[in-house]
Amino acid sequence: MDTISMWEFVALAAAAALVGFSKTAVSGANTVSLAVFAAVLPARESTGVLLPILIVGDTIAVLTYRRHAHWPTLWRLFPAVAAGVVVGTVFMLWADDEAVRVSIGSILLLMAGVTIWRRRYAPEEDTPQDSASLKGRVKARLYGVLGGFTTMVANAGGPVMSMYLLSAGFRKLGFLGTSAWFFLIVNTTKVPFSAGLGLIDRDSLVLDALLVFFVLPGALVGKLCVARIDQRVFERLVIGATVLGGLQLLLR
Repeated sequence: MDTISMWEFVALAAAAALVGFSKTAVSGANTVSLAVFAAVLPARESTGVLLPILIVGDTIAVLTYRRHAHWPTLWRLFPAVAAGVVVGTVFMLWADDEAVRVSIGSILLLMAGVTIWRRRYAPEEDTPQDSASLKGRVKARLYGVLGGFTTMVANAGGPVMSMYLLSAGFRKLGFLGTSAWFFLIVNTTKVPFSAGLGLIDRDSLVLDALLVFFVLPGALVGKLCVARIDQRVFERLVIGATVLGGLQLLLR
């Protein structure tokens, strides 16, 4: 805290507000928040500071969209996500900041590219119910492992899961409700792993206590905006945020 200037704190506060906005409006937009936290704080430690703020945003999103979740999809994802979290934890034991940035950025751009390709050349999208098929199960496992890995190493699982939910044919409210429950459960589960890696400690929690007050205003703005966002525009914003996050990580 002693090394953070006033302007750096303002940047962190704006990033915390954007977390709230992304949780209730455009999932994946918090890739900008990841970039801000990593720019102001040491990249590795920034993930520990950001995690409790994400959990607060997830809680608000669940309270807002809890009735719209598609639980069969969630239950199919969780085992693969757990495997991805374990792999991500092992990766964090030896990876430096550059390895993390390149890995996550590449995955995000790959997922965005696959989604864009599907929308152009595969016009008949899946529906959430189709996820029970063999194709749906394989896709859930692939995205689940990638989502668990990226959320563990950089809190960047949002864009990966956004690409999965879009590719599975989720509409706006189903997308937000399923995403809200998914990340509340996954991010809460990550806390002991992050604490064990030394990413969450007393100093990080003190900073979180100051920043958490900015999440709610961002979430309220997102809730007001989401009803005015057309489904097609919503999908483009999610994909655009994913591409922006991937490029930012690769070009830093």
